[in-house]
Amino acid sequence: MTVRRVDAVEKILLVAVALGSLLLPVLYLFTPWLAFADYPLPAFAPWCGVVVMAGALVLFYRSHADLGQNWSATLELRKGHELVEHGVYRSMRHPMYASILLWDFAQGLMLRNWLAGWCALATFALLYVVRAPREERMMCDGFGQDYRDYMRRSGRLFPRIFKSDA
Repeated sequence: MTVRRVDAVEKILLVAVALGSLLLPVLYLFTPWLAFADYPLPAFAPWCGVVVMAGALVLFYRSHADLGQNWSATLELRKGHELVEHGVYRSMRHPMYASILLWDFAQGLMLRNWLAGWCALATFALLYVVRAPREERMMCDGFGQDYRDYMRRSGRLFPRIFKSDA
């Protein structure tokens, strides 16, 4: 049996993320329409963005590889779904979200435009704030105490420095 938790709010936020992450950067790069929102950045900032982007891509790849067949684009638990606690998931519960936030931060450093550069970070951060608690409730419902124990051992977006085994 598959359990899905997608509502109108999440669909709207996903569209906003797509606009901020894809449409605005394309408009910025290929048209003058967003030039009014340009601003200066130090010459090294885009290079910092490239480094952050590389890290984001590595983390994104690793999180997908570690999830394997357990990945879903929506909030969904399928029959046979397993709780993944290895690889990058050993120390953080949402490495894929962390990678997207890093990607969006890198985009802001690489594109010298308030809209094309930073809109993705703002829209994805909003999606994360709405989606992560729903996802964690769904995982608690699906995996019970095993997931609650995992939550105590791991951080959400960043590895937990001080682990709580109690």
